Amino acid sequence: MIDNSNLSAPVAAASETKLAAQAAMSAALGWLHTARFLTTAPELHFLPPMVVPEFAFVGRSNAGKSTCINTLTQQKQLAFASKKPGRTQHINLFALGKQGVTDAVLTDLPGYGYAAVPKQDKIRWQQVMANYLVTRENLNGVVLLCDPRHGLTELDEILLDIIRPRVQEGLRFLVVLTKADKLTRTEQNKALSIMKLQAGGGEVRLFSATKRQGIEDVALLLWQWAHPEAVG
Repeated sequence: MIDNSNLSAPVAAASETKLAAQAAMSAALGWLHTARFLTTAPELHFLPPMVVPEFAFVGRSNAGKSTCINTLTQQKQLAFASKKPGRTQHINLFALGKQGVTDAVLTDLPGYGYAAVPKQDKIRWQQVMANYLVTRENLNGVVLLCDPRHGLTELDEILLDIIRPRVQEGLRFLVVLTKADKLTRTEQNKALSIMKLQAGGGEVRLFSATKRQGIEDVALLLWQWAHPEAVG
């Protein structure tokens, strides 16, 4: 007769770990679902001063930023997806927190690099975003959306150069490789490996709203950023 008594403790521990992970995931998704419109600003000086952690979503126009935000928050039209990429030129803030208490802010920055936008508008918004990323005091993390089929653009590289000093000082940084369903498994793994090298210490996640890939991973990471005390 086989004695299974020595196996019971590890099995129980594994079960508890799994349940804890599921609870954390559920908490993260529930927290993101509380996202609600806070304010919109055409210029930096219109942004209200905040003390809670702020997480900025940035990326090239048509990289899937609005879709990513709407998918994470489980809301179809929270982030506005313009029919003409690059035309949405406001900084949009969304409050996060249960029971109406704001414990973090999600910031949707205008998409950049779209060819149809006049050059002077591109330059102006590049400067606005650069100033925001450098001067926003409560900025706690940056999420860069990137289509892995095209890789990092020149403007993405410029953005990385801008935030690198703040990353070294503790700013959290995540690259979300959107539209991962457009790639084969081999291509996904290759894109992930390349981006981990380019991210300079930042986190990297594959993401697909269509295939529901990476949603829980990204949600949990954002929740942990906002609630480090819960992580331990």
